Amino acid sequence: MQHRTILSLASAMLLSSSFVHAEEIDRSQQAADVSSQFMQTLGKTMKSTLKAEGPVAAIQVCSEAAPKIAGDLSRQHGWQVSRVSTRVRNPMLGTADQWQQQILADFERRLSNGEAAESLRHSEIVSEPSGRYFRYMQAITVGQACLTCHGSAENIPAPVKTILSEHYPHDQAVGYQEGDLRGAVSIKYPISE
Repeated sequence: MQHRTILSLASAMLLSSSFVHAEEIDRSQQAADVSSQFMQTLGKTMKSTLKAEGPVAAIQVCSEAAPKIAGDLSRQHGWQVSRVSTRVRNPMLGTADQWQQQILADFERRLSNGEAAESLRHSEIVSEPSGRYFRYMQAITVGQACLTCHGSAENIPAPVKTILSEHYPHDQAVGYQEGDLRGAVSIKYPISE
């Protein structure tokens, strides 16, 4: 009898573990979908603005449209969707917390070891003082078009430099090269026990 009870408990634990693992995979896929939706929407907005109005107008896309897109997705899904970096343009938005800094450092290491940028994703359940959270990050790398505002200081056009210095006097988001890690899309939401 005791042997059957132990087997039943072991089976229940395995099923529970499998369920939790499957649930985490599902959360990761949902987060990847939302992250991709964010990047696609932002990318389309950026490309159309660059084409129609030029790089000075594109600064507004990053400063206004990107937080709006993240806010819309956050409200739609009930999650916290944002962009983060260790080298921020606006310290009020996008400064990575300790967990995000660790993941960004890991992304940087993985990218420098030759891993494809598209595969730079991470998810886990994290216990914090305020509760348990599902956390997800997906890397953002610097594309050719990004260099107009985020490249080396000598290659940023004068009108762009002027606007950036007016709006972001503490700008750290310059000096990148194509393919560098710019930051990540970050998703966080509370989970029940």
